[in-house]
Amino acid sequence: MYTFEDLKIGNLFHDKIKVNEQSIKDFSNASGDKNPIHLNEEFAKKTIFKERIAHGMLIASFISSVIGNKFPGPGTIYVSQSLQFKKPVKINDIVDVEIKVNNLLDGKKWCELSTRCYVKKDLVLDGNALVIPPRK
Repeated sequence: MYTFEDLKIGNLFHDKIKVNEQSIKDFSNASGDKNPIHLNEEFAKKTIFKERIAHGMLIASFISSVIGNKFPGPGTIYVSQSLQFKKPVKINDIVDVEIKVNNLLDGKKWCELSTRCYVKKDLVLDGNALVIPPRK
């Protein structure tokens, strides 16, 4: 866990998370998003992607997982998150979640983060988060 006092502008954290069949099913059930592009191979073959893809918000949830569990970590509170989906993520892709400290708002003890996800070297999700890290 990192507290506000531990963080420095430029700090960078990476975590890798694999998208698998179970994570797609679990996310679909939890969110209620039953879009067949995620669940039905025959349907997905007729789309621009030609195969099933992961839910974009599943990939976004990987960012939340890293922020809430690892960097800054437990006790961190989300204020906002922007997301731009750049490329689809496929089943069995390994997503590299990158969190970088862009700014520290000393008055409020808040932190601005860049939040990016890559598959191999390709940027698949780009965003920014505003969070309140735990304090010492």
